[in-house]
Amino acid sequence: MSKVAVITGAGSGIGRATAEAFMAAGYTVALIGRRKDPLEETAALGKGGHAYPCDLTDEASVIAAFDAIASDHGRIDVLFNNAGNNCKQATIDELSFDDWKTVIDVNLTGAFLAARAAFKQMRAQDPQGGRIINNGSVSASAPRPGSVPYTASKHAITGLTRTIALDGRPFSIACGQIDIGNALTDMAVKMTKGVPQANGSIEVEPVMRADEVASAVLHMADLPLSTNILFQTIMATNMPFVGRG
Repeated sequence: MSKVAVITGAGSGIGRATAEAFMAAGYTVALIGRRKDPLEETAALGKGGHAYPCDLTDEASVIAAFDAIASDHGRIDVLFNNAGNNCKQATIDELSFDDWKTVIDVNLTGAFLAARAAFKQMRAQDPQGGRIINNGSVSASAPRPGSVPYTASKHAITGLTRTIALDGRPFSIACGQIDIGNALTDMAVKMTKGVPQANGSIEVEPVMRADEVASAVLHMADLPLSTNILFQTIMATNMPFVGRG
């Protein structure tokens, strides 16, 4: 029987690329996102993909989606907590509370709700265990200018990862984080046109393909549960991350 992976934010970008890689590797893949049509487009890229439209900011919606996945497929072996959001680039005094909530509700609360639901199923199933992989971003360790909500959410993901990794030990639940820098998705197209740097300049930044990130996530997922990559950084080689600021 194939392993079951859940991927959030699976309708586009890194989520779609990762879902395609997992399907090619023989996984049954539960695709989570807000809109059904993009999820079904992702499912059509391979075999074994199933759409589960879900609002990750709504507790009842997340619980219902994960219950349906467990009921349909018997277990959950992997969660890739990938869904993310961002808002306009601005200093903290220029941001509204709605800007803050837009990012935190998806990037942090959504990741918490998905991880909680997956952890509950992994703990209860037989054989027990599974793996949770959180999308942290390089902003989990080094911010860009004008990115308070996004950077705060990604720093918090690091705390979520560490604690789940600790709490999961008695139940064979591994948890790791992949910090991604400049994967070419719709959100990152701006990198190819020029983005603000810490020194005030505007610079074009190198990017990498999303399928290269997908390969790294698949590698983490394929490890035996006795082994865990706690943190992994994958980035465009020449992006201005090392030494940022």
